[in-house]
Amino acid sequence: MKRFYKVVAVTDTLGITLDGKPVRTPARVELRLPTRALADAVAAEWDAQETEIKPEAMVLTGLANAAIDRIEPARADYAQGLAAYAESDLLCYRAEAPPALVALQAEKWNPWLAWATARYDVAFTVTAGIIHTPQPPATCARIAAAYAGFDAFTLAALSAAVTIAGSAILGLAFGARAIDADTLWQAGELEEIWQAEQWGLDPLAIPAREARQRSLAAAERLLSLLA
Repeated sequence: MKRFYKVVAVTDTLGITLDGKPVRTPARVELRLPTRALADAVAAEWDAQETEIKPEAMVLTGLANAAIDRIEPARADYAQGLAAYAESDLLCYRAEAPPALVALQAEKWNPWLAWATARYDVAFTVTAGIIHTPQPPATCARIAAAYAGFDAFTLAALSAAVTIAGSAILGLAFGARAIDADTLWQAGELEEIWQAEQWGLDPLAIPAREARQRSLAAAERLLSLLA
């Protein structure tokens, strides 16, 4: 689409206008942001478009659209979907060998299990191997309650953290601003990073890996603009 507007503005109600006309989501809902900082950042994305509008360069606009159109109408179900990762959380499934990897997982993952244990008064079952081991029902319930307390925009940011890392625990730490995107990436991709250090990266996997990193960086920026 060609750029068809000259002036981008933020309204008093934190909407975005193009030449005075409100920006709407793909579902035709007026785009309104929850904070002035986020509204200014979204407006800046629209203003940065030159002769053509490039949606892939407007990541905050995309996340805002997702929050309004997809997450808010089914927020409880969406939150439960992210909380469900706790039932088979990455941090609870450890390698059986080699010893160096086992030790690295304990070093990088145990502090986040301890953080969640203290913050939410829960207990986790940690196992070696890939056979499913259920978590205590009380643990799953409390993690679900924590996710249920997030608004749609925060859930839009946490979605990247949870799905990329495969961990509801790391997602909660991300939402609490206890872990940054780089540290979360290192924890979530620990085994892949370790394998790459041993044998190198698969060139075919690099584009997808970089896309995940960009998604996580965008999620971190969104969280910072919601504060």
